[in-house]
Amino acid sequence: MFREIMGLPVHPLVVHAAVVFVPLLVLLAIGYGVLPRFRARIGWAVAALAVAAPAAALFAKLSGEELLEVLRAKGYPPQILDQLAEHQNYGDLLFWFSLGLGVSAGLLLFSTSGRARSRNLPGWLSSVFVGLVIVFGVLSAVYVYLTGDSGASVVWSGVL
Repeated sequence: MFREIMGLPVHPLVVHAAVVFVPLLVLLAIGYGVLPRFRARIGWAVAALAVAAPAAALFAKLSGEELLEVLRAKGYPPQILDQLAEHQNYGDLLFWFSLGLGVSAGLLLFSTSGRARSRNLPGWLSSVFVGLVIVFGVLSAVYVYLTGDSGASVVWSGVL
């Protein structure tokens, strides 16, 4: 399922969704947490990205695993496969950090929604969720960079 689309490898196609959605979630979720006056305007985007960003990271991860199997089967050199293993490790961590960001952003949305159930929560809890959003946001941003840079290095080193 994650190997090819119309003869093209899926991985280079879906990574762009993760590269766009994860940083957008980082920016909007942190903005939602620290700038309460904008919550009504960006809450819907945070909710959508809280689902889309981890899903995009998961699809990139799974398609990357498929691509790595193809490259191993084609007998790519060990030094390339070692670089890809590092890239894969970064991608695995990116998925988990983006999932943590999505969950903490969803919890922050719920705790600040003003609905009857959220009004019964302790006031300090939304501050905890803001802290989690910031921590997972920073980690996600760092690992988007590390994953993308390591993948681009494998593909483009020696080309130009």
